[in-house]
Amino acid sequence: MTDERVRTRRPGVDTGLRTAAVWAAVDEVVRARAAELGRPLHVLDLGGGTGGLAVPLAAAGHVVTVVDPSPDALASLARRAAETDPPGTATRITAVQGDADSVAEILAGRPADLICCHGTLEHVDDPAHALAALAAVLADGGTLSLVAAGRLAAVLARVLAGEFAEARVVLDSPDGRWGGADPMPRRFDAPTLVGLVEGAGLRPVDVHGVRPFSDLVPAAYLDTEAERAALLALERAVAGHPALGELGAAIHVLAVRA
Repeated sequence: MTDERVRTRRPGVDTGLRTAAVWAAVDEVVRARAAELGRPLHVLDLGGGTGGLAVPLAAAGHVVTVVDPSPDALASLARRAAETDPPGTATRITAVQGDADSVAEILAGRPADLICCHGTLEHVDDPAHALAALAAVLADGGTLSLVAAGRLAAVLARVLAGEFAEARVVLDSPDGRWGGADPMPRRFDAPTLVGLVEGAGLRPVDVHGVRPFSDLVPAAYLDTEAERAALLALERAVAGHPALGELGAAIHVLAVRA
């Protein structure tokens, strides 16, 4: 079965190998916080792009502000939201072109109950400054969901590709890159992310790896739903493992504003 046929079976954020683990953690936070507050949440999605997270949150009844520097991505978000059931999903999403420096102005004094910063911290000029800007607009008791590329996964990937010198560079370099041709601007390990979150005045409550195996498994091994489900179950089981978890392609940190 080709990769394309495998991809066509994965329309849901809750079932895709690349999204299921993060969505499960976010959904748990959202349900608990909405029940506690007795109302839909106000969500800020920084770098939310085409709406992979924003649209299902809005479909569940929450109000989402997506801030992204790409007008093309925001246009794709609008199309996805308009095509999503239930009707009215698009009306709960506000899409604004901007970055971390503009979130306070965009929210105009309305704190966010949940802030999602997924796959964005790798690309900002100053991660500490960006997290401080997000912490400043997070409501008391609110949660930051931070997902960023993991350093150790890249080390393993370069080893498996036979690029041992590059693997060593990823391990030792301050930015976790293997060279000038590396398409990823920056990678993190878990302690570094925790330090950044704490430096922004937030308290980490959960740190786990995302996709420690999925990016390494050939598509031929994922030919059935049972095989995919087994891999997802395995990844959930090792997500918080002190050694295996940090091998995730990404590190997921959940932190609260006490």
